[in-house]
Amino acid sequence: MSLRIYNTLSGKKEEFVPIRANKVGMYVCGPTVYDTSHIGHARSVVVFDMVYRWLMQLGYEVTYVRNFTDVDDKIIKKSNETGDSCTAITTKYIDEFHNEMDALNVLRPTIAPKATEHIDHIIRFVQRLIDLGKAYHVEGGDVYFSISSFSEYGKLSHRNPDDMQAGARIAVDEKKRSPLDFTLWKPAKPGEPYWDSPWGKGRPGWHIECSAMSYEYLGESFDIHGGGKDLIFPHHENEIAQSEASFGVPFVKYWIHNGFVDINNEKMSKSLGNFTMIKEVLADYSPEVIRMFLLSKHYRSPIDYSENSMREVSVALDRIYGFLERLDKAGITPPDAAGGEHGPLWADIVEALNDDFNSAKAMAEIFDAVKKGNKLLDDANDAPGESDRKVLAGIYADIRSASEILGIFMICAADYFAAKKDRAMADQDVDSAMIDALIVERANARKSKNFARADEIRDQLQAMKIVLEDGPQGTTWRIE
Repeated sequence: MSLRIYNTLSGKKEEFVPIRANKVGMYVCGPTVYDTSHIGHARSVVVFDMVYRWLMQLGYEVTYVRNFTDVDDKIIKKSNETGDSCTAITTKYIDEFHNEMDALNVLRPTIAPKATEHIDHIIRFVQRLIDLGKAYHVEGGDVYFSISSFSEYGKLSHRNPDDMQAGARIAVDEKKRSPLDFTLWKPAKPGEPYWDSPWGKGRPGWHIECSAMSYEYLGESFDIHGGGKDLIFPHHENEIAQSEASFGVPFVKYWIHNGFVDINNEKMSKSLGNFTMIKEVLADYSPEVIRMFLLSKHYRSPIDYSENSMREVSVALDRIYGFLERLDKAGITPPDAAGGEHGPLWADIVEALNDDFNSAKAMAEIFDAVKKGNKLLDDANDAPGESDRKVLAGIYADIRSASEILGIFMICAADYFAAKKDRAMADQDVDSAMIDALIVERANARKSKNFARADEIRDQLQAMKIVLEDGPQGTTWRIE
């Protein structure tokens, strides 16, 4: 099965055929760096990281561009409120963003351009639109794109410009020819950052930044443009208009948009005060739990963040690492998947990811394989025969291969549980020596057939969220 992608432009899944053989150009809208990033930002970044990884797995040479919007009204407002320069603010939050994404095991894109480093490219792009009669300069320094010059305006969002215009209100002093015309360049107000341009001192509008930067690195046409669903209109619709009006060729072949993150079944919004910042989530959960949560639903579907959902994901991740730990203890090692050796699970994972990057289905296949693998180990009392060992090694190899795409299950199982135990002990102020002493006492009680005391100790530890696991080599413990 070849890769199929749901294209927002056509509203259906399409077979992926890149513009240039074996090469993929992908542009994803990055953050406006005026504040700490929230879990909604993380979903978009992690989703497109998975897309990037899968495209490379399929053998494509991918040029992945993810920008930073570092000149914007919100940044200027923050500067006025804090007294910090715009550059100081954007540098701070770009560094913070990189640190958080690195923690979430997100690969760096090929290029991460900043709008402020491409002002000349933006000015040339705007001038081209003016020269083509697609944009106009008005007194005062504003430059607007004329949507009447682009007959296909609305094709991405499936909106009718006539309907939109009928419902629009024009301010008395409006200088636009149409209320739907949007800003390409705006004059600077006193105290704001500005750049010299043919239309006076000013700064670019938001939409033109992405068109100019994508053109600089990916050309007039490229394969994939991504971002959150909230960007479909007006941002991506306006990108299409100004780019296709400028060059007369299709701007992007496949448009991919991820769904929103809700918080406790409510839309995340500042008015509700339920924005959850990435650094807050990282303080409470391991990066792999967060990644697994963000990929646990199909990327186009909404996903609900709550303590309960994160707890469920944490338990599920423990189950997979618990299985891998059993394989390690049984001396089962995966064959060399890099050499093309895979088990039957891999075909199911490939099918899932080729079906519009269905990470949720891929994970379901992994859980099913883990369940079957655990049964094989249970039936063999963790000492499987040669035939079962081969099956288990294949599952191991396929999970390791999937880890390179999902960015999960990437560490040694023993290290995973050790880190989890250390983190929980620090959070809950658990005394490991005391727990080990209770486990020894429980073992002695069982030997002397004092089962009441043994059960009492287990209940005591369970109340502390300590889970005991009895095995042939003795009793181990972990924290829920």
